[in-house]
Amino acid sequence: MRMGKILRKCLALFVLLVPFFMASEQVFSQAVTLENFQNPDEEQFPKGWDGSRSTITAKEAYSLHRQGGTVFLKGKGANQRVYTKNIDWNPQTHPILTWRWRLHVVPENTDFIAALFANLDTDLMFIPVSTKYIWSGTKPMGSITDGGMFGAAEVVVRSGPHPLGEWVEEEVNAYKDFKEIHDHDPAPRAWGLSLQSGPGVEIDFGSIEVRAE
Repeated sequence: MRMGKILRKCLALFVLLVPFFMASEQVFSQAVTLENFQNPDEEQFPKGWDGSRSTITAKEAYSLHRQGGTVFLKGKGANQRVYTKNIDWNPQTHPILTWRWRLHVVPENTDFIAALFANLDTDLMFIPVSTKYIWSGTKPMGSITDGGMFGAAEVVVRSGPHPLGEWVEEEVNAYKDFKEIHDHDPAPRAWGLSLQSGPGVEIDFGSIEVRAE
Protein backbone atom coordinates (compact mmCIF):
# COMPACT_ATOMS: atom_id res chain seq x y z
CA MET A 1 0.00 0.00 0.00
CA ARG A 2 2.72 2.44 0.98
CA MET A 3 4.66 1.74 -2.22
CA GLY A 4 1.50 2.34 -4.23
CA LYS A 5 0.98 5.73 -2.56
CA ILE A 6 4.58 6.72 -3.28
CA LEU A 7 4.21 5.74 -6.94
CA ARG A 8 0.96 7.71 -7.23
CA LYS A 9 2.61 10.79 -5.70
CA CYS A 10 5.58 10.48 -8.05
CA LEU A 11 3.23 10.15 -11.01
CA ALA A 12 1.25 13.21 -9.91
CA LEU A 13 4.45 15.22 -9.50
CA PHE A 14 5.63 14.12 -12.94
CA VAL A 15 2.33 15.21 -14.51
CA LEU A 16 2.69 18.62 -12.84
CA LEU A 17 6.29 19.11 -13.96
CA VAL A 18 5.96 17.96 -17.59
CA PRO A 19 4.33 21.22 -18.78
CA PHE A 20 7.03 23.20 -16.96
CA PHE A 21 9.88 21.34 -18.65
CA MET A 22 8.15 21.52 -22.03
CA ALA A 23 7.65 25.27 -21.64
CA SER A 24 11.25 25.73 -20.52
CA GLU A 25 12.53 23.81 -23.53
CA GLN A 26 10.31 25.82 -25.85
CA VAL A 27 11.54 29.14 -24.45
CA PHE A 28 15.14 27.96 -24.58
CA SER A 29 14.87 26.99 -28.25
CA GLN A 30 13.13 30.17 -29.37
CA ALA A 31 15.06 32.64 -31.48
CA VAL A 32 16.45 35.66 -29.66
CA THR A 33 16.67 38.93 -31.59
CA LEU A 34 20.02 40.60 -31.03
CA GLU A 35 19.23 43.60 -33.23
CA ASN A 36 16.16 44.59 -35.26
CA PHE A 37 17.13 48.24 -35.86
CA GLN A 38 13.88 49.51 -34.36
CA ASN A 39 15.58 52.16 -32.19
CA PRO A 40 17.04 55.03 -34.24
CA ASP A 41 18.60 58.15 -32.80
CA GLU A 42 17.79 61.64 -34.08
CA GLU A 43 20.15 61.11 -37.03
CA GLN A 44 18.58 57.77 -38.01
CA PHE A 45 21.56 55.82 -36.70
CA PRO A 46 20.94 52.76 -34.50
CA LYS A 47 21.12 53.54 -30.79
CA GLY A 48 23.91 51.72 -28.99
CA TRP A 49 26.05 51.49 -32.13
CA ASP A 50 29.29 53.28 -32.90
CA GLY A 51 31.84 53.62 -35.68
CA SER A 52 35.13 51.76 -35.55
CA ARG A 53 37.00 54.91 -36.60
CA SER A 54 34.63 57.84 -36.21
CA THR A 55 31.00 58.12 -35.18
CA ILE A 56 30.60 61.22 -37.38
CA THR A 57 31.73 59.52 -40.58
CA ALA A 58 29.94 56.29 -39.63
CA LYS A 59 26.65 58.20 -39.51
CA GLU A 60 27.37 59.52 -43.00
CA ALA A 61 27.84 55.99 -44.35
CA TYR A 62 25.22 54.03 -42.38
CA SER A 63 21.61 54.98 -41.74
CA LEU A 64 18.32 53.33 -40.79
CA HIS A 65 15.51 53.02 -43.32
CA ARG A 66 12.00 51.60 -43.32
CA GLN A 67 10.34 49.85 -46.24
CA GLY A 68 6.83 48.73 -45.42
CA GLY A 69 7.13 46.89 -42.11
CA THR A 70 10.85 46.17 -42.52
CA VAL A 71 13.50 48.30 -40.84
CA PHE A 72 17.11 47.90 -41.94
CA LEU A 73 20.54 49.49 -41.78
CA LYS A 74 21.85 50.74 -45.10
CA GLY A 75 25.58 50.88 -45.69
CA LYS A 76 26.68 53.09 -48.56
CA GLY A 77 30.21 54.05 -49.50
CA ALA A 78 31.54 53.05 -46.09
CA ASN A 79 35.22 52.94 -45.22
CA GLN A 80 34.74 51.50 -41.74
CA ARG A 81 32.60 49.10 -39.78
CA VAL A 82 29.98 49.85 -37.15
CA TYR A 83 29.62 47.87 -33.96
CA THR A 84 27.52 47.37 -30.84
CA LYS A 85 28.22 45.87 -27.45
CA ASN A 86 24.61 46.29 -26.37
CA ILE A 87 23.63 42.62 -26.75
CA ASP A 88 22.95 39.74 -24.39
CA TRP A 89 24.11 36.55 -26.10
CA ASN A 90 25.51 33.33 -24.73
CA PRO A 91 26.94 31.59 -27.83
CA GLN A 92 27.12 28.24 -26.05
CA THR A 93 23.38 28.03 -25.41
CA HIS A 94 22.38 29.83 -28.64
CA PRO A 95 25.08 28.98 -31.18
CA ILE A 96 23.06 29.44 -34.38
CA LEU A 97 23.45 32.96 -35.77
CA THR A 98 21.21 34.20 -38.59
CA TRP A 99 20.97 37.50 -40.42
CA ARG A 100 19.68 39.00 -43.67
CA TRP A 101 21.27 41.35 -46.16
CA ARG A 102 20.30 42.81 -49.52
CA LEU A 103 22.84 43.97 -52.10
CA HIS A 104 22.04 46.92 -54.39
CA VAL A 105 25.30 48.23 -55.85
CA VAL A 106 28.71 46.59 -56.16
CA PRO A 107 31.67 47.74 -58.27
CA GLU A 108 32.96 45.30 -60.89
CA ASN A 109 35.54 42.75 -59.69
CA THR A 110 34.99 43.70 -56.04
CA ASP A 111 36.43 41.16 -53.62
CA PHE A 112 35.02 42.41 -50.31
CA ILE A 113 31.28 43.18 -50.49
CA ALA A 114 30.14 43.08 -46.86
CA ALA A 115 30.65 41.35 -43.53
CA LEU A 116 29.14 40.53 -40.19
CA PHE A 117 31.58 40.11 -37.30
CA ALA A 118 30.65 37.80 -34.44
CA ASN A 119 32.82 39.21 -31.63
CA LEU A 120 32.58 36.40 -29.10
CA ASP A 121 35.54 37.05 -26.83
CA THR A 122 38.46 39.37 -26.09
CA ASP A 123 42.16 38.66 -25.80
CA LEU A 124 44.48 39.62 -22.94
CA MET A 125 44.64 43.17 -24.33
CA PHE A 126 40.82 43.36 -24.41
CA ILE A 127 40.82 43.37 -28.22
CA PRO A 128 37.76 41.52 -29.61
CA VAL A 129 38.39 38.00 -30.88
CA SER A 130 36.14 37.77 -33.92
CA THR A 131 34.91 35.60 -36.73
CA LYS A 132 34.25 37.71 -39.81
CA TYR A 133 31.52 36.25 -42.02
CA ILE A 134 31.92 37.85 -45.43
CA TRP A 135 30.10 38.19 -48.72
CA SER A 136 32.91 38.06 -51.25
CA GLY A 137 32.74 38.88 -54.91
CA THR A 138 35.59 36.54 -55.83
CA LYS A 139 36.48 34.06 -53.08
CA PRO A 140 34.73 30.65 -53.02
CA MET A 141 32.13 29.88 -50.37
CA GLY A 142 33.52 28.13 -47.33
CA SER A 143 37.04 29.47 -47.68
CA ILE A 144 38.67 30.54 -44.41
CA THR A 145 41.45 33.11 -44.00
CA ASP A 146 43.44 33.45 -40.79
CA GLY A 147 43.23 36.96 -39.34
CA GLY A 148 46.71 36.88 -37.84
CA MET A 149 47.64 38.51 -34.54
CA PHE A 150 45.04 41.29 -34.47
CA GLY A 151 42.73 40.67 -37.44
CA ALA A 152 39.48 38.71 -37.56
CA ALA A 153 39.42 35.25 -39.11
CA GLU A 154 37.38 35.39 -42.35
CA VAL A 155 34.77 32.83 -43.41
CA VAL A 156 33.13 33.29 -46.81
CA VAL A 157 29.39 32.60 -46.49
CA ARG A 158 28.34 33.99 -49.88
CA SER A 159 30.25 34.43 -53.13
CA GLY A 160 29.60 36.47 -56.25
CA PRO A 161 27.87 39.83 -56.88
CA HIS A 162 24.36 38.35 -57.05
CA PRO A 163 21.48 38.45 -56.33
CA LEU A 164 20.84 42.19 -56.52
CA GLY A 165 17.85 43.78 -54.84
CA GLU A 166 16.77 40.62 -53.01
CA TRP A 167 16.94 39.77 -49.31
CA VAL A 168 19.07 36.68 -48.66
CA GLU A 169 19.51 34.99 -45.30
CA GLU A 170 22.65 33.48 -43.81
CA GLU A 171 22.88 30.91 -41.04
CA VAL A 172 26.06 29.83 -39.26
CA ASN A 173 27.00 27.96 -36.11
CA ALA A 174 29.02 30.77 -34.56
CA TYR A 175 30.01 28.74 -31.49
CA LYS A 176 31.32 25.80 -33.53
CA ASP A 177 33.16 28.08 -35.95
CA PHE A 178 34.78 29.97 -33.08
CA LYS A 179 36.03 26.80 -31.40
CA GLU A 180 37.41 25.36 -34.64
CA ILE A 181 39.08 28.58 -35.79
CA HIS A 182 40.31 30.04 -32.49
CA ASP A 183 40.89 26.74 -30.69
CA HIS A 184 39.16 27.67 -27.42
CA ASP A 185 35.69 28.30 -26.04
CA PRO A 186 34.24 31.79 -26.40
CA ALA A 187 33.25 33.86 -23.39
CA PRO A 188 29.90 33.07 -21.71
CA ARG A 189 28.66 36.43 -22.97
CA ALA A 190 29.56 37.69 -26.44
CA TRP A 191 31.47 40.97 -26.67
CA GLY A 192 29.27 42.29 -29.49
CA LEU A 193 28.51 42.47 -33.20
CA SER A 194 29.96 44.46 -36.09
CA LEU A 195 28.75 45.16 -39.62
CA GLN A 196 30.69 46.46 -42.59
CA SER A 197 29.97 47.29 -46.21
CA GLY A 198 32.77 47.39 -48.75
CA PRO A 199 34.07 50.45 -50.64
CA GLY A 200 31.63 51.54 -53.32
CA VAL A 201 29.08 48.98 -52.13
CA GLU A 202 25.47 49.74 -51.25
CA ILE A 203 23.91 47.04 -49.09
CA ASP A 204 21.13 46.69 -46.51
CA PHE A 205 21.50 44.76 -43.25
CA GLY A 206 18.35 43.23 -41.76
CA SER A 207 17.56 41.78 -38.35
CA ILE A 208 20.11 39.60 -36.54
CA GLU A 209 19.00 36.63 -34.43
CA VAL A 210 20.40 33.67 -32.52
CA ARG A 211 18.79 30.41 -31.44
CA ALA A 212 19.58 27.09 -29.81
CA GLU A 213 20.84 24.29 -32.03
